[in-house]
Amino acid sequence: MIKEIVKIIENTKIKRPLVHAITNNITVNDCANIIHAAYGAPTMAQDEREVEQITSLCSSLALNLGALKAQDAMLIAAKKATELNHPIVLDPVAVGASILRSDTGKMLINNAKISVIRGNASEIRALAKGSTTTKGVEANKTDRTTEENLEEAINMVCQYSLQTGSVIMMTGAIDLISDGKNTAIFRGGSEMMSRITGAGCMLTALTATYCGANPDKCFASAVTAAAVMNVSAQIAEKRVRELMEGTASFRTRLIDSVSMISNEQLFENVRFEILKK
Repeated sequence: MIKEIVKIIENTKIKRPLVHAITNNITVNDCANIIHAAYGAPTMAQDEREVEQITSLCSSLALNLGALKAQDAMLIAAKKATELNHPIVLDPVAVGASILRSDTGKMLINNAKISVIRGNASEIRALAKGSTTTKGVEANKTDRTTEENLEEAINMVCQYSLQTGSVIMMTGAIDLISDGKNTAIFRGGSEMMSRITGAGCMLTALTATYCGANPDKCFASAVTAAAVMNVSAQIAEKRVRELMEGTASFRTRLIDSVSMISNEQLFENVRFEILKK
């Protein structure tokens, strides 16, 4: 799998996909920069009068429910991307925290072909099981994936992937990525990821970038995004601790690491396994 990850990255550098990201105002700059760091190009139209045209020009679409006032634009863009068979990555931010967010997430899933759904444990459980344990944009502690509940979490993401036809990325201290047949389990990364705003949003944008260049390999693209973010976070944390820096520096160095990551760094630092059904 590590060789396929390298191919996904190399292909993205060659194709330089244009990614249409409808994301929230808090993280829009970080998402644009992480797309650039991965050799993609971002565009972030949110006006429903132009999103269909913009989507037509792009290789992939990232939808972030933090931009909730753009829900009409998201639906228009999602239908166009589906028509063109372009990958769509959905980030169901805070689904389960409100009826509006839950209904919007389900509306997009039901009316478009979503390639990847990327959320934390509470968000994925809210979509898959209708739970309402989401607290803001963070995962509820009772929902988080641990070694103790790992088997149950794997079964849930597998079943939800088969139900939706989407690759499911449930991220946290342990990341799970499943296409219903194969499930990647990632350990490692950095605890500092949970101390900055937008780490999940950036991962969604990164996933859309790799999917845009590799539209027939969305599972592998999602695994690649998780691997790159995981290792980049390790590198960034090591650097800020050496220099006695804080969380703002970590965010910048995280993007730096994504932009400069080498095959050697991936080989040496990534920790994951693939389970097959």
